Amino acid sequence: MPTTVFDQFTRRTAEITAQLTTLGIPLTAPAPPPAEADPADPWASNYTVPVDRSSLAWCTAVQMLADHHHTGIDRQVLAADALLRELGIRGLAQLHSDLHHGAPIDYRFTRCPYCSGIGEDPTRPDCQDAGCAPWLEFAGHDHVCPVCRGDDYQPEWFAEEQMTELEERLADVLEEREERASMRFRLGALLRRRGMRS
Repeated sequence: MPTTVFDQFTRRTAEITAQLTTLGIPLTAPAPPPAEADPADPWASNYTVPVDRSSLAWCTAVQMLADHHHTGIDRQVLAADALLRELGIRGLAQLHSDLHHGAPIDYRFTRCPYCSGIGEDPTRPDCQDAGCAPWLEFAGHDHVCPVCRGDDYQPEWFAEEQMTELEERLADVLEEREERASMRFRLGALLRRRGMRS
């Protein structure tokens, strides 16, 4: 049976949910009851939406955290819950940046952890779910990945383009430097000739 690029997302979700089931961790993180939220506690959660631990975003977050901290996913369940409760899918971009010491991530050179570099939303939402404008519903457009914003992952091509641009800039700087040196030489010669005449 032929596989598509989207099959990897199904496999990722299946592997993580199988591990959760084996560990006895529920596939839905219940929302804390509002009565338990302490208004004096600044860290208390006031989110009432449960987290779906079988979603691709949650599975990606828990895998990123587990890989970074070299732990099992059972140790990162609550962190992934908190990330998606508070920031949603865009929180994966923030997490990716945080795991790289706060550096901005250029998804042209770094594979997106959510869409694996294809640039499209791997869940393939319809226009109503994605919140597209009504006139776009029938246009047959792609929905970009909410993490990398559709950046095209092609490090070899972009690196070659950058090297070409840098070489052009270097050539321009060297040419400008030669022109300045030539001008300094001519000015020096002119000043020496005038100094000799006076």
